[in-house]
Parts: sequence; C-alpha cells; structure tokens
Amino acid sequence: MAKRNFDFSGKWKFKPVQGGRKEPRIYLFRHAQTYYNRNHYFTGWKDSKLTPFGRKQAKKIAAKLKGKKIDVAFCTSLSRSRDTLKEVLKFHPECKAVFTDDRLIERSYGKLEGKSHEKYKRLHSPEELHKIRRSYDCPPPKGESIKMVEKRVKAFLRDLIGYMKKNKVNVAISAHGNSMRPFRRYFEGLSIKEMMALENPWDDYFEYEVK
Repeated sequence: MAKRNFDFSGKWKFKPVQGGRKEPRIYLFRHAQTYYNRNHYFTGWKDSKLTPFGRKQAKKIAAKLKGKKIDVAFCTSLSRSRDTLKEVLKFHPECKAVFTDDRLIERSYGKLEGKSHEKYKRLHSPEELHKIRRSYDCPPPKGESIKMVEKRVKAFLRDLIGYMKKNKVNVAISAHGNSMRPFRRYFEGLSIKEMMALENPWDDYFEYEVK
C-alpha cells in the first residue's frame, strides 16, 4: 500500500473558529461521480476527475445545502473531494476556513487501483469480487480493509467532535463512499453488516447534530 500520512492528531493548522452555534451540525456528503466511477474502475487513491454529470451532481448537493450555515469545511487531498466541496461553498460566504484531512480519504484498493471491475470479474469468482468490495476486514492486495479505514475515520471524529463542542461551529465534510461508511455507522448506530450494505449517494447529504 502506498504511504500516506494519517497521523494528524487533531492539530489542524488553523486558529480556533468561534461559531456560536447552540446545536453544532455536521453536513456529510460524498464527492460526485468521477470518470473511474462511471467506467467501473477501482479508484481508491487514484485522482480521477469529476465527469460533466458529476459536476451536475455536485451542483445538486450545493442546492440542497444552500439554506444551511457552514462555518468550517473539510475535504481530502483528492480533486473529486475538493471540487465537490467547491460547488457547495459557492453559497456559503460565512465559511471561515477549509481544511484538508486525509483520514477521510477513500479506501486504498492497492494493486487493484486503475483496474476495471469487468476485468477482475473475468479472472475471479463473483464471491471473490464481493469479498474485496464488501468484506469488513479483508483488504485488497496491498490495500486497506474497511476496518482499517474505520480506525482512521474514528480518530478524525474524536478530534472533530471535540473541536465542534469547544467552538460551536457547523461543519461540512466532502468525503468518499468508503470513508462515509464508518462515519455513518458512528452516528446512526449501525452494525458492521448494516454499514457494509450502505450505498452512499453522489447527490445528497447526511446531517448529524453534535450534542
């Protein structure tokens, strides 16, 4: 698996932002469709761009979030996350800061990245494909399992929730399909089986209150 630094330890390089929200909220959404998504390739940490349809989806998320208040936003270092967030923030001049944290990045598919699902299916059984895509603790060759992704997402959540409670800010997060799974499991009280069955949309968002 390619090396990537996940040890942020909550030390985002910014001064605390005071929002004064009585009930701070998280607005979580997945990046819109990319060329790899459209063509059914294993994407992972590859930097696939948004398709024209994906840009329309990003605008749709932005329209749905237009009436919300966003003080701080997070994305990953991949352009699909940044570009989706960029559309959302066009309606939010009140957003005081945007930060990158790769603890939210997509699951690494290791040696499978850039390879097509169809090619994999020709060389492997349907059970093997299902295991790679839907197993909680089985990583692809040189890649990450969802269990590994959950570990880093939980570390991000601990830091984020502490920050939100202290500074009373609303937060928007432009994440990825697999990093959203443990995020939703945490807030929705899902089992591992329920989490692994999730299909996260490209054109909608999830809202969570931090008490």
